[in-house]
Amino acid sequence: MNWSALPDERARIDRQGACIADQRIALSNGEFAEHVRSAAAQLTDLGVKPGSVVAVQLQNRVELIVALFAAWRIGAAATPVNPNLTDFETAHQLKDANAAVLIGDDRPAPSFEGAYLDVAQLGASVAPETGDAYLPAPDDLALLIYTSGTTGSPKGVMLTHANLQVMCESVIEALEMTADDHCLLVLPLFHANAIVLSTLTPLLVGAHATIAVKFNIDTFFELVEKHRPTYFSAVPTIYAMLDALGKEVQPDTSSIRLAIGGAAPMPADLIERIEARYGFPLIEGYGLSEGTCASTINPLHGVRKPGTVGIPLPGQRIEIVAPDGSSQPQGATGEVAISGPNVMAGYFGKPEETAKTLANGRLHTGDVGYLDEDGYLVLVDRIKDMIIRGGENLYPKEIETALYTHPDVLEAAVIGQPDPIYGEVPVAYVALRPGSPLSTDDLFDVCRKSLSKFKLPVEIVTRENLPKNAVGKLDKPTLRAQMRARGQAANS
Repeated sequence: MNWSALPDERARIDRQGACIADQRIALSNGEFAEHVRSAAAQLTDLGVKPGSVVAVQLQNRVELIVALFAAWRIGAAATPVNPNLTDFETAHQLKDANAAVLIGDDRPAPSFEGAYLDVAQLGASVAPETGDAYLPAPDDLALLIYTSGTTGSPKGVMLTHANLQVMCESVIEALEMTADDHCLLVLPLFHANAIVLSTLTPLLVGAHATIAVKFNIDTFFELVEKHRPTYFSAVPTIYAMLDALGKEVQPDTSSIRLAIGGAAPMPADLIERIEARYGFPLIEGYGLSEGTCASTINPLHGVRKPGTVGIPLPGQRIEIVAPDGSSQPQGATGEVAISGPNVMAGYFGKPEETAKTLANGRLHTGDVGYLDEDGYLVLVDRIKDMIIRGGENLYPKEIETALYTHPDVLEAAVIGQPDPIYGEVPVAYVALRPGSPLSTDDLFDVCRKSLSKFKLPVEIVTRENLPKNAVGKLDKPTLRAQMRARGQAANS
């Protein structure tokens, strides 16, 4: 099955069956196919053709998925644009991707050399296209997912039709998904996780998805009880918020057969508390946009190891490599490298950066980890986040893990602070459960239980909450910028 023909095929098999919905509209398979054909005709009238790129800058909604499939139906690729970007950042992505069309909402379109289509007009007053869908080659470009830009200007990750196909098939096999599944999508749809894991995967297997505009702690369980999903995917911050809810919150979660955690390592204690309280298994995985979303996952059946991110997904290989590129033995720490048909085609228009990241036929992740005695991947930290304190390598994740052992610690982020003697020293930022009596002295005592003296943070700063990026991950670059500003203010 190719993505361009999937809407028609679902309509042929079960025209009245549920397909895709949000909090405004629910489309059956037949209705979804009609919307896609109509939007494809409109894009064609705007000059979109095979090989073009269609940009979509929308909040989570059904029309965003319609736009993706409409682009694929005529042989174009799609690039989702974060709706929270500034005009300058949006213009950069449109220019970098050479977008032919931007589909947006009522926000004024930035200047670029393409057409603009308001989402309110998407498919309106256009005769539905009735021909066959374009048949793409497996290595044709399907998605351009832009990185967050934390290591420089954002880069377009090129994901092919084959990348998407094998990724979804791998997840379907690992999580035993069937047409009876129903995903509640709560993550932003400009990110690979929401597109691949929460939308394309259920649609490919014959299941359906319901889209939330965004995660809202006050309404999440209302949506669960109303729509009765069988699974959802979220980031650690969301699970920390669910964990922090008062004991009086006792939702009906009986429809959920599993929840998926990713985007950043999760504290093992948090996983155990979520499972004990809400009664569904929380399956932690690991992946990158450059690997089409996911590369490891804790098995649905058999041994699940909180504190690890599991074993390789079907069809993928995980290696731990030394700086010279050689493979490390089991238990040795090094850079995590991924091989398999899910690995991206490269960075759009950036051959030199592609060559660095895809060296020796492997995706070099920039993450430090090791494989335990059972082949489960344990992430140590990001290479760039490592703190060198007086010649000693410190991994912030180890300090964060120590802090997370206390149930009142909801969020913890450790960054390096310049030091005239040691070069760098660790500083911890912590958000506590509301009403927690813990003091910073108490938090230092928590750290001392499992950390050597030289690993202890020099300072622990408590805040009501910590900054997050658009995907919901803790935003260390913002914390570093705030630290620099604080230091400059103190020295002025």
